[in-house]
Amino acid sequence: MNQPDLIVMAAGIGSRYGGLKQIEPIGPNGEIILDYSIYDALRAGFSKVVFVINREIELDFRKRIESTIEPRCHVEYVFQELDDIPASITPPALRTKPWGTAHAVLSCRSRIHNPFAVVNADDFYGRTAYQALYSFLCDNNLQLEDFRFCMAGYILENTLTEHGSVARGVCEVDQAGYLEVVQERTHVEKIGQVIKYSEDGNVWHTLPGNSVVSMNMWGFTPIFFNELEERFSQFLISNQANLLQAEFFLPHIVNDLLQECKATVKVLPVEDQWYGMTYKADKPRIQKAVSNLIKLGEYPLILWG
Repeated sequence: MNQPDLIVMAAGIGSRYGGLKQIEPIGPNGEIILDYSIYDALRAGFSKVVFVINREIELDFRKRIESTIEPRCHVEYVFQELDDIPASITPPALRTKPWGTAHAVLSCRSRIHNPFAVVNADDFYGRTAYQALYSFLCDNNLQLEDFRFCMAGYILENTLTEHGSVARGVCEVDQAGYLEVVQERTHVEKIGQVIKYSEDGNVWHTLPGNSVVSMNMWGFTPIFFNELEERFSQFLISNQANLLQAEFFLPHIVNDLLQECKATVKVLPVEDQWYGMTYKADKPRIQKAVSNLIKLGEYPLILWG
């Protein structure tokens, strides 16, 4: 059996949040979302975690988890660098934000050799999602070069914030539970009692509340790195006129592989409520949710003992 690894993407700058949301305390003893995520991942069976960070947050980030997470599993750090690109491409001098989620995963190509899961550092996914991904990735029939991937599928109405728009990968799933299409919607918002998305901020389209969405919680085999490397080069070439803003998104790569009939993605249904730190005003809601989960016995009061 291949022992699955876990990649945690924590290099985002958090422009909507306005600060280092990766280490914002939300638990009764100063725990951050990542504490609960890794606690859930370890309970599911994961034992190696690769954190993708940027150099600006390294000291604060490592200081925050060195006494909690590091003693309990194998931890590695990877930097998502703007100059981690083919030598023939010169990054724009004014660009400061990372290249996107697909590039964050690509940054781990020398550290991961087993099937692996990918999650965001600032999303509270819940235990069942980690259990579902771990079980899929532990399948004895899953080979390292298989294009058999998986994704945690959340219900859209369980993933929204009251304080503004969010980005979601809106999915179409067939009757057998396999992903057919995933489309990145960068501006999804609940307006009154209706959920809508817009591409330009002017024209709005309605989305059903029971739509399946991706929360960037994926399961891949190592062959995926080969695809990312090849497609990142293509992305840079095709976006040379917009390298200041263009982003290399995971859902785009997955969708391309699906449309080329090169991969399958099993959607693992998750009915849990999602919690995230998109805006500072989200914090009290997450704190209340964590408090309730502790009262229900889902987590101990002192998480790391």
